[in-house]
Amino acid sequence: MKSSRSESFMPKSILSLRDYSLRKFIADLIAGLTVGLVSLPLAMAFAISSGVLPQAGIYTAVIAGFLISALGGSRTQIGGPTGAFVVVVAGIVAKHGIDGLYMCTLIAGVLLMILGLTGLGTAIKYIPRPVVIGFTNGIAVLIASTQIKDFFGLQIDKVPGEFLGRMEAIFEHWGTLSPAATAVSCLSLGVLIVFMKWIKRVPGSIVVLLLGTAIAWGFHLPLETIETRFGGIPAGLPQFAIPTFRFDLILPLLSPALTVAMLGAIESLLSAVVADRMSGDKHKPNVELFAQGVANVMSPLFGGLPATGAIARTATNIRSGAQTPVAGMIHALTLLLILLVAAPLAKHIPLTVLAAILMMVAYNMGEWAEIPDILKLSKADIAVWFITFSLTVLADLTVAVEAGMVMAALLYIVKVTGSTTVARVTPEYVEAGFSHSLQMNPLPEGVAAYRIHGPFLFGATDKLSVIEEEFDTLPAVVLLRLRNMTAIDATGLHALEHLAERLVASGRHLILCGMRSQPAKLMTQADFHQHIGGENICPSLKAAIERAREILKATPPVRG
Repeated sequence: MKSSRSESFMPKSILSLRDYSLRKFIADLIAGLTVGLVSLPLAMAFAISSGVLPQAGIYTAVIAGFLISALGGSRTQIGGPTGAFVVVVAGIVAKHGIDGLYMCTLIAGVLLMILGLTGLGTAIKYIPRPVVIGFTNGIAVLIASTQIKDFFGLQIDKVPGEFLGRMEAIFEHWGTLSPAATAVSCLSLGVLIVFMKWIKRVPGSIVVLLLGTAIAWGFHLPLETIETRFGGIPAGLPQFAIPTFRFDLILPLLSPALTVAMLGAIESLLSAVVADRMSGDKHKPNVELFAQGVANVMSPLFGGLPATGAIARTATNIRSGAQTPVAGMIHALTLLLILLVAAPLAKHIPLTVLAAILMMVAYNMGEWAEIPDILKLSKADIAVWFITFSLTVLADLTVAVEAGMVMAALLYIVKVTGSTTVARVTPEYVEAGFSHSLQMNPLPEGVAAYRIHGPFLFGATDKLSVIEEEFDTLPAVVLLRLRNMTAIDATGLHALEHLAERLVASGRHLILCGMRSQPAKLMTQADFHQHIGGENICPSLKAAIERAREILKATPPVRG
């Protein structure tokens, strides 16, 4: 028991070494080298768009990337600078300078460590899906808007930090558009799209980086490069230095530090969940958050930025064959080797190419496919999403998330209180209950039944893990009784959709029965029947069992 308890706090890197082999090392080596090359242009692009030197992004990927893999609770997570921090970091640098950014990152790192040590990592689940989607959409719009200047080669001396001011400046200087920059960036974006859709095994960002740099250098195009704007990237190891600590900045930086910590926690755990789905692993949220905290404490000591788990790079790592956290450590060492050997060559990279790469990042991280699903939900859910999105773009992330959480809390209260009913028990009510009774309607062999009792809202969706843990032994038909599920929201609905998709993909069938009015109405609006078929949504347990018998007659047995 004690061993099991100690293992729950142990990094995945240590646990993975128990059965490590040469075969796994070779797989990790290939994956680490691949994702290291993919990370190079992204790290520089995130740093530049954040208003700092390009090498700061590489330093972050090296230091934080290594520590997140070495100390984290996910087997395949890749850490480093991400698009979620671009707008926040740019605002901190503009207002408080680089020392303010280092202090903010340190404070955020300490907060993340506290979250991990106190077991509050699981509290992130209490952020509802419309809020997460709203500020993810907003961040993507903001990232894209910061890249318009370099994408089109516009001549703007200082781009405003606010979205509306930025767009106004872009329209005012549209006449300074550079045909050469626009051509290179459009070509780069086109190549990225081709590789994303049809040549997925080859990292398109590296191809674009090499191709765009070669075209610009070979044809002597008048493009702004890393050398013309920043003087190049210094070769060598990142230097250790304790940042200047200003006590007068502690209070002003608390709010942005909370934003950085919250974004880091949300994105790292979302990335870890994606990694679990792709690799079949199960991450440790509190261990992961503690590692994220350590990484964010150490990153500014070497001139780095805030870091978190990177969903796209984590997915690339898994698709490249990563087996253990060693791949993530190799990814960091690959970038360090590039710093030591090839840093001088980076000065030729055109900024318009990096802008095209970030445009693609903004598109990929935007969760745009979620918007039609959000718009099918209740007016209250749509309002939470829209206000969070609008405030993210027009105000700032801190205000957006605070407002989103307040609205979500109010929505939670409304849904829970709305599900409370008082009614007289009548003979008709008693008779209607017979069709929902397991005593009156025994389950046939080949059917596993589960029930959800109470409101299935954000914060409760992880309770579906009961089914996930038994997934390999489930029979052909899984029956979910919803008679006592009093309410559901967008987060709960998304969790059921994911369960349905996984069951259908495995050749199993999911049947829902006995839904009350609020869940039934929301599921109808969201077209939930598309996931399992309308015939598998039944009004009662009796009807569900009849449907299960039909399926069992026509379905061969499922092998786990």
